[in-house]
Amino acid sequence: MTQSRRVGCLYADSCTDEQRSAYDWCSTALDGADRRPLSEVDPSEYDVLWWHRDEGFDERALPEERAAALAAYVREGGTLLLTLRALSAVEPLGIDAVGPDATGWEEIAEPTGHLWKSLYADHPIQDDYDTLRVHTRGAGVTAPYARYESVLPESGDVLASTVRGERDAVSQLSIVSWEPGDGRVLGIGSPVTFAQPTHDVCRMNRETLIENSLAYLADGERYPLTGRPADAAALGRWRERLDDDPNRPAYHVTPPANWLNDPNGLIHWNGRYHLFYQYNPAGPFHGTIHWGHAVSDDLVNWEDRPVALSPSPDGPDRDGCWSGCAVDDDGVATVLYTGGRDKRQLPCIATAADDGLTSWEKDPENPIIEELPTDPEVLRTEDWEGEFRDHCVWREGETWYQLIGAGMEGGGGAALLYESADLRDWEYRGPILAGDRDTAGTVWECPELLDFGDRQLLHVSNYEDVVYFLGTYEDGEFDAERRDKLDHGDFYAPQSMWTDDGRVLTWGWIPEARDREAQWDAGWSGALSLPRELSLADDGGLCQRPAPELTELRGDETSRDAVRLGSGDTERLPVESRTFELRATVRLEDAEAVELRVLESPDGAERTPIRYTSESEIAVDRSRSSENPQATVDTQSMRVTPYDAPLSLRVFVDGSVVEVFANERHCLTSRVYPTRDDATGVSLAAEGGRATVASLDVWELRSAWER
Repeated sequence: MTQSRRVGCLYADSCTDEQRSAYDWCSTALDGADRRPLSEVDPSEYDVLWWHRDEGFDERALPEERAAALAAYVREGGTLLLTLRALSAVEPLGIDAVGPDATGWEEIAEPTGHLWKSLYADHPIQDDYDTLRVHTRGAGVTAPYARYESVLPESGDVLASTVRGERDAVSQLSIVSWEPGDGRVLGIGSPVTFAQPTHDVCRMNRETLIENSLAYLADGERYPLTGRPADAAALGRWRERLDDDPNRPAYHVTPPANWLNDPNGLIHWNGRYHLFYQYNPAGPFHGTIHWGHAVSDDLVNWEDRPVALSPSPDGPDRDGCWSGCAVDDDGVATVLYTGGRDKRQLPCIATAADDGLTSWEKDPENPIIEELPTDPEVLRTEDWEGEFRDHCVWREGETWYQLIGAGMEGGGGAALLYESADLRDWEYRGPILAGDRDTAGTVWECPELLDFGDRQLLHVSNYEDVVYFLGTYEDGEFDAERRDKLDHGDFYAPQSMWTDDGRVLTWGWIPEARDREAQWDAGWSGALSLPRELSLADDGGLCQRPAPELTELRGDETSRDAVRLGSGDTERLPVESRTFELRATVRLEDAEAVELRVLESPDGAERTPIRYTSESEIAVDRSRSSENPQATVDTQSMRVTPYDAPLSLRVFVDGSVVEVFANERHCLTSRVYPTRDDATGVSLAAEGGRATVASLDVWELRSAWER
């Protein structure tokens, strides 16, 4: 920081030992720094103000008159650094409607510091560090802190969470940036204490962080915030930053950055396909859920849109806008979703404020259901007063019906039915189907009922699998005739839309299969499956096919009329890709198994075999998919009913996603993370006899996000 810059070090009445130590360091390290009480400071005399505070924060620390003066100074172009518990000043200063929800003192049992988001690795205050994990406080002390943990700032952008020793504490959000008016505010809630001695490395990291922060505020240009971009250009910059990640899917729907889970609010509206999804702007981890948004005209090319739903600081969804659905209410696009606050999760409703579905107006009477049903009694847990969430809504005549997922006291899940004349006043009818009572702790999440005429399909997500039931639904009861899994791999919480031409398209969440640290370092987490067209076969079974529009993604093609394999034979195909579709017809002849190996290095050290056996099983073997110890290495499998031999197989490989469709009936989705640049090969092999791949086509697939 240059000598011509002046720093005003603020305090309320008198300096505590901690403040005195911090400000003494500042005066020594930076020329032009001096202390000023809040009641006397003239902000115009300084290039940047620093308020470092270890004591609890209340209105006496910042009288209304001084708060107004500081707020005006910032909005007119001033800059302010808030450290430790001074971070709580953002609310009375009007910088943010939501202040940190976790404040106090904590024992520092191991070196602790800041876990930087990878998107901000080049932020000016991160200069001089060569890692995302920077310890700024050694162990063995009690230190003050102020953090966001259960809530997010409404307008601020999270730059870093917390690292404790070797452990990432991703939900403890400690560094936040704001740009109110023409000014800038930076908050560092922990752990940057000065009064107690610390390890030399931690001390140097702490001093570098504060020096960089003051210099950035005093001298630096604005750094673009990315948590909730309001325009397509800013969203596009995210994708550009992550484009060089070979594990990032190219033609599956992914978040621009940060976190994605369940698909929500799927609707074909005014000729456009709208996908909303659970999104966390704070980083690539589950927490403080908003609704992300992507749109398409053709199911092939996708565009990002700004965040559609955000928690309201004073609303029943303060802690998250969780899963829900969209309906057409006489020409008004309407979403019903679960709002969370404290330990309650209850249904809320919002209506579209524009035809592009980019802005939504929440009903002031939310929540629209305030009490939990008592028959059956809803499961209570440590986290929730009742496990009661996720919505499926449809209309029959003049009556609306709603399913809500739940867990039951005593064990088992349930899909609970409500009815309404206006989407706002709901009457409870009871469960249409409930799970086994001996399955303790189970919750049926994301229930959905789909009508195929003679048969209906109900699917639920039970923490592990997506279970579907085929049968008949009548008078509030579902009579299940068949039960199976919608997908046998990394696939969860699907939701469907009816298209304008009468088809049912379903998307599911494809979670990561690598540890939290790897997701954090990547800067993104989660993808949605390809759209699947659901229908009933002539025999009454369920058909699942990739939406036919996806063929428009196809580029260069490699074809073979027939590949005949003897026992132990391997044939490598002339394909090198991580983004392709493969279609094959396989006859085992007398072979015990055929393997289709994808994402294979030339020496086979990394490869992902898709194995079809004479026992009518398809398995995706991840034991050698990656040399990265952070990746899952198990085997996923499914039984394939041999309706007609040979096997019809379609495989979609996209970065770290392998999505398998067999006989247009069975699906298995896997996540794999090759580390080698040359793990792009495709080969065929037979074991224990002869096999024939009667036809084989491979297409390179382009990105769905081309700009």
